Amino acid sequence: MTTHNSGRESKSSAPAQVVRTTPEGAVISVHVQPKASRTQCAGFHGDAVKIRVAAPPADGAANEELCRFLARTCSLPLSGVEILSGTSSRQKRILLRGRSADQVRAQLQLE
Repeated sequence: MTTHNSGRESKSSAPAQVVRTTPEGAVISVHVQPKASRTQCAGFHGDAVKIRVAAPPADGAANEELCRFLARTCSLPLSGVEILSGTSSRQKRILLRGRSADQVRAQLQLE
C-alpha cells in the first residue's frame, strides 16, 4: 500500500506509540473501517493501525468482528481482548491481555 495524498495512510514503519506494553498487556490504537469486503489489517491511519472489518457499524457488530479478528490473529481467547475507549468511534484503544507490544507487532505484521 502506498501513502495517499493526505499522508495519513501508509504501510511503512509503525508510528512509535501505535502499540505499547502496559502491566496488563499490549494496548493498540486502531482506526476501524467498517463494511469492508473482508476483515484485515490495512497498514496505518495517522497514529493508529487501520483495520478493515466486514461487519457494519450497527448494533456493535463491527466491534465484535474487530475483537474476534484481534483474538484470532494474536492467539488470544475473546475474553483477552477489551475495547478500552472508542466503542462508538472509528478510533479505538484496545487491550490485548498478556501480550507485549513486540508480540502484537509481530502477530499483526506491523514491522
